[in-house]
Amino acid sequence: MSLIVALEAGVLTLTLNRPEKRNALDAATVDAIHRALDRADLDAEIRVVAFRGAGKDFCAGADLNELLASAEQSPEENERSAMRLGRVFERIRALPKPVVAVVHGRALAGGAGLATACDLLLARESAHLGYPEIRRGFVPAMVMTMLRRQVGERRAFDLVATGRLLSAREAREAGLVSRVVPDSQFETVVQETLTQLAGASASALALSKRLLYQLDGQSFSEGIALGARINALARMHPDFRSAIEAFLKT
Repeated sequence: MSLIVALEAGVLTLTLNRPEKRNALDAATVDAIHRALDRADLDAEIRVVAFRGAGKDFCAGADLNELLASAEQSPEENERSAMRLGRVFERIRALPKPVVAVVHGRALAGGAGLATACDLLLARESAHLGYPEIRRGFVPAMVMTMLRRQVGERRAFDLVATGRLLSAREAREAGLVSRVVPDSQFETVVQETLTQLAGASASALALSKRLLYQLDGQSFSEGIALGARINALARMHPDFRSAIEAFLKT
C-alpha cells in the first residue's frame, strides 16, 4: 500500500508509504492521494488533512523509473500524466479544510512541491528541502508555481538553477516553511497544531483559506471588497454567533 490513510479525532493522515524509494510519487500513489482528497472533501467528520512520509524522508519527488519510461511516450501522454500530479496541488488549495505537511528528512522536487502546496508546513529542524531536478537534466516545472509565489523570482531561480538544498531554517527564512521545530519536540508540536486546527470553526477556517488564495492578483481595493464579502458571509454562520455569545459570557 503506497499510501496509508488513517482518520483520528478529525485529522485525516495520509502517509506516503514507499520508504524503500524514499516515498517517490508514482502513478499509483498519486491516484491514491486523489481518492483520499475526494474523501476529505465529502466527509464532514474530517476537519484537517495531514501529509507525512514513512521511513527516513518525507518524499524524494517523482518516481525516476516512471520518468525514464515516459521518455518513450508522446508529449500529450506525458502532459496528461504530469497534470495528474498537478491537480493534486490544485485540489489541496481548493479543499475547504486546512492541509498540513509534516516534513522530516528530505522533501525534494515534486516532494517539495507537495509539501509547499499545503497550507501549513511544519518541518523538523533536521529536514531539508530542495529542487534538484536540474542535476537530472529535468525541469522543476509545476512546483515552480508554488516556489515563485513563496520566495520570489530571484530566490526561485537560484534554487532551481543550482539544485542546492536548503536546511529547514533556511527554508523558513526563504518563506517555504511555516515553522521549524526541534526534533525532540516535533511530534508534540505537530499533535498540538493538528488538534487545534481540528477544534477550530470549520466555517471560519474554510472562509479564511478561500479569501487568502483568492487575493492572488487582486488590487488593494479589490482585496478589501472581497474581504468585506467574506466578512459578511462569516457573520451569517452559526459558528460565529455561538462563539461570540460564549465569549461574552466569560
